[in-house]
Amino acid sequence: MSQAPGAQPSPPSVYHERQRLELCAVHALNNVLQQQLFSQEAADEICKRPLSQLALPRVLGLILNLPSPVSLGLLSLPLRRRHWVALRQVDGIYYNLDSKLRAPEVLGDEDGVRAFLAAALAQGLCEVLLVVTKEVEEQGSWLRAD
Repeated sequence: MSQAPGAQPSPPSVYHERQRLELCAVHALNNVLQQQLFSQEAADEICKRPLSQLALPRVLGLILNLPSPVSLGLLSLPLRRRHWVALRQVDGIYYNLDSKLRAPEVLGDEDGVRAFLAAALAQGLCEVLLVVTKEVEEQGSWLRAD
């Protein structure tokens, strides 16, 4: 079917969620998938469930985006900013490599890093990025099969 000269084609129906609260990750997922598949609760559950299934030896490191309090000297302000923190295993020991620390903080073994991650996720508004090799990413082997 042809259109009249100069006529504009009708715009496609594009699914688009607008920002609400601080749910940009949920909105981004739904917008990419072009339908409302994820809720805040579903996204939170997904984040908590892979924590126990992470194959940590296959992960080079983790980068967390955490709420960070704002203060003026000893006065804590009711504002929240975001701060990126790196976690990494070196010689079998996991470390918190937060750039705000004077020195790396020992987290210990896998149980220690999992406890740190669980506490960070419990704060809410925490994002976790996994740093893996291309091979691990392609195989999806950053999750345990069990």
